[in-house]
Amino acid sequence: MSIRVSHVHGEHIAVEAPDGTEILRYVYRPDPEAYEARKPYAHPVRTLAGRTVTGYRPSDHRWHKGLQMTASHLSGQNFWGGNTYVHGQGYLVLPDRVGSMRHDGFTGFAVADDRLSFTEELTWVENGGAEWAREVRGLTVHSVDEEACAWALDWAIRLTNVRDVPLTFGSPTTEGREMAGYTGLQWRGPRDFTGGTAFGPDSVTGAEKLMGTQGPWLAYTTEHDEVDGHSTIVFAHAPENLDPRTAIHESHWFVRAEPIPTAAFSWAFFEEFDLPPGESFAYRYRIVFADGAWDADRVAAHLAGLPW
Repeated sequence: MSIRVSHVHGEHIAVEAPDGTEILRYVYRPDPEAYEARKPYAHPVRTLAGRTVTGYRPSDHRWHKGLQMTASHLSGQNFWGGNTYVHGQGYLVLPDRVGSMRHDGFTGFAVADDRLSFTEELTWVENGGAEWAREVRGLTVHSVDEEACAWALDWAIRLTNVRDVPLTFGSPTTEGREMAGYTGLQWRGPRDFTGGTAFGPDSVTGAEKLMGTQGPWLAYTTEHDEVDGHSTIVFAHAPENLDPRTAIHESHWFVRAEPIPTAAFSWAFFEEFDLPPGESFAYRYRIVFADGAWDADRVAAHLAGLPW
């Protein structure tokens, strides 16, 4: 299926489905609010039927912006945005701990009839201005399937420590807050995703049961307000992410349906890990955006048809 790609230089890249529905807008223009951890994000993201499946600056967490790469606890800095969790004190307003991810440019950009791929270079900058890490990010829009009512986004990261000391990755849980291990690639859903259903490949259903678990994929489905219909989002790991021989650290799911709808591929849920000076780590993820209320069998069958 042919897609249409537009690029407003210095601001965003947008992708339209064959019928003209904008299904992805990737915004790399710097945010105005430093406290929200300036960084690129994808919003709005829509299904092929035009249902919006990302939230932007919700009243409960203004720093939640669609789909974005984050690091909630990184060597004392917060690349997530907003308040910082401190053991024994709770969440504190600490503006001097909030870092940013600077867009440095695109080094690859390719468009085919049914596929967009681009490579972005970024620098992770701590609050005082020191450059801590270089990131090479790859996004690919593909598998726009009108019959299945679904399309896929692949998101890859390769991060290199440019400091002369290790970078330590953690989360609120590694700081002492139980079952709050959010960090890494994070999705925030719109308000009508609140109370939705999360499920995995092993017949486990419910965000509270899946929180902190591991698995090749996790799905989240809901019924929309205003329009009659459901949407399903599938979050999937590339095989090497879960292989201890290739992953720098094991991943766990962070997922909530109440009081807010959110999910993350957490790379430091229960334990911290260090990235030595000059060293790199890499992860690849796939997110499928679908119309309809999919079940586990349909998710598994669809993913099987999308080889890595």
